[in-house]
Amino acid sequence: MTDEEISNLTTIDAFIQRKQPFAVYRIPGEKVPRLLTQAEGAVRLIYDLKELNGQRGFVITPFQVSETCPVVLIQPDQWGQPLPIDNDTAEEREVALRMQGQESFLTSSTEEYASCFHTFINALRDNTFDKLVLSRHLTIDKVSGFSPLSIFRAACRRYIHSYIYLCYTPQTGIWLGSTPEIILSGEKDEWHTVALAGTQPLQDGRLPQVWDEKNRKEQDYVASYIRRQLLSLGIHSTENGPYPAYAGALSHLKTDFRFSLKDNKGLGDLLKVLHPTPAVCGLPKEEAYRFILQNEGYDRRYYSGFIGWLDPEGRTDIYVNLRCMHIKDEQLTLYAGGGLLASSELNDEWLETEKKLQTIKRLIATPPLKS
Repeated sequence: MTDEEISNLTTIDAFIQRKQPFAVYRIPGEKVPRLLTQAEGAVRLIYDLKELNGQRGFVITPFQVSETCPVVLIQPDQWGQPLPIDNDTAEEREVALRMQGQESFLTSSTEEYASCFHTFINALRDNTFDKLVLSRHLTIDKVSGFSPLSIFRAACRRYIHSYIYLCYTPQTGIWLGSTPEIILSGEKDEWHTVALAGTQPLQDGRLPQVWDEKNRKEQDYVASYIRRQLLSLGIHSTENGPYPAYAGALSHLKTDFRFSLKDNKGLGDLLKVLHPTPAVCGLPKEEAYRFILQNEGYDRRYYSGFIGWLDPEGRTDIYVNLRCMHIKDEQLTLYAGGGLLASSELNDEWLETEKKLQTIKRLIATPPLKS
């Protein structure tokens, strides 16, 4: 089927009801989100990132690729533009009011996080690892009338510097996120990835200019990794950074890597070399990856994977799936994590995950805009 334009974007919630794969996303700097859907045929399931070579579509990749959690590629046959994001509907205002103050949280306890933290920190202080990322999840009961599209619109309004997405496939379920971290973007002979790590809250809405040694060291680990991985494929890049960058109410240290590619059909090879970065995993990479799977205590699924539009012959915009939420029938599961070094302290790291969870939590109970 040739690509067709979707004329009525109020059908997003209807796509979910009839289990039709779709993605709607807003790229930082753009005002109008993009919508795509696959009305015919099954989405493509992939079990090796190399199989993304030469592929075009919206890719949803887990932290760990498995039989139960594959890479999913939506290959759209219909396109459209979603509703304006600057005004709430009456229904959205009503649901937002009901969700304000809702505190029915079912989450791993502080004690469970502390237990994992000590397991991770002992491995770091034994010099087994340079860095490890410890994450956790938070479950919230849904209220009646909850609309994923409403939360997506609220995220677009609030987080202008982040990549915002909402997607669904029968294999993944519904996911929504707001992420600042590019894993791969570009077109033709101009490509871009970033090293993003270290976290501080904004200071009176401004980017902090002073960063402690722990944050600078954490970011340097990621930047060094990106540099090595690119060079392993013979890719020489130009760098800019590190510098502070916005991420919702938080800021991170960021280094840009810009480069050209000899063959854009090998994007799957590049993504396989980069994923998972130390920003969501650790160093040494393979050992840290196995350690997390064995000791974190839950399945990250598509959190800390990557997500976005892949097109070797056009524009590619793929982001690490950071501040995100899995939307289920009766509950919402939110995810966040933080990088640990040997110098990390339990209370500081717990508070960092709390602040990161607020990126999505505040959307769920966002006060409605006044009409």
